[in-house]
Amino acid sequence: MNQQPFIFAHRGASGTHPENTMAAFRAAADKGAQGIELDVQMTRDGELVVIHDETVNRTTNGSGAIERMTAAEVAALDAGSWFSPSFAGDPVPTLEDVFTWAAGNDLQINVELKTNKVPYHGIEKKVLDVIEHFDMRGRVVLSSFNFDSIKRVIELDPYIAVAGLIWKIRRDALLKAKDLGLTALHVQTSFALSDYGKEAVDSGMLLRLYTINDMREWQRVTASGLPVEAIITDYPERFVTVSSD
Repeated sequence: MNQQPFIFAHRGASGTHPENTMAAFRAAADKGAQGIELDVQMTRDGELVVIHDETVNRTTNGSGAIERMTAAEVAALDAGSWFSPSFAGDPVPTLEDVFTWAAGNDLQINVELKTNKVPYHGIEKKVLDVIEHFDMRGRVVLSSFNFDSIKRVIELDPYIAVAGLIWKIRRDALLKAKDLGLTALHVQTSFALSDYGKEAVDSGMLLRLYTINDMREWQRVTASGLPVEAIITDYPERFVTVSSD
């Protein structure tokens, strides 16, 4: 096998920068990533904000559930200081902020819909509308752990790229993916190297691995001979030159 895996920077270059901030996304581009992965939640007043957790507690100087906060309240938070004083004042970006910046480059963008804990009503349509507004349709893949959310995306837009997210080894993952007509799964190494991962590949499914930060873990995958379409990593600089041959 002679394949160069596509490199997505997980929440941007989150190993060296505060995750899901513009600083992390700009760093990902500078470090040679071919794409970025980001997480989308929705505020009380319907704004799409880029942050991983359902609350702002871990990655900002605020507290509270995003679904109960307004866009203005989220925008006023500091999303950089928790990581390092040098990033003090970095805000939580909106999806529009990211796409406005991305219009000036050619990065692929993996938008994860964070609907597995809070079923934000209407978030799928809102995300698709923003993608359409910025003409990003050909550069975006939408993913989620919530297969019902993926199903809603497909119903709204049958031709946009989607992928199912799998936590650990989920026995029914491939069956559910096939039922939805998916062609890609975002999985961990444990799933990829299991019989389920091999079955997925044999059935034509693309596998993208998260979150690969250790070269030894990647070497385990390459040694198996399993074809991998992409790596999702906190440290894109470690993997931009790797080859899976």
